[in-house]
Amino acid sequence: MPSTLIVDLRISADEFLRHYKGSARHVSCHARDGRRVQFPTAILQRFVSHDGINGSFKLELDDNNKLIAVSQLGKL
Repeated sequence: MPSTLIVDLRISADEFLRHYKGSARHVSCHARDGRRVQFPTAILQRFVSHDGINGSFKLELDDNNKLIAVSQLGKL
């Protein structure tokens, strides 16, 4: 059965640029339920603004804990 994680992220534009240039390929954070989650930076690219990444995101995972979808719930 697929599961959902909610994460709150604040990544500055400068820090995200490191990810974009490839020196950091994954984002590692805690979900609201306390679980540690790591996912590829590339999935956030469509959510980048001039301020970087700022918001709550819903990560949908398949039965094997593989990411199948990401959506932004709102700004922080």
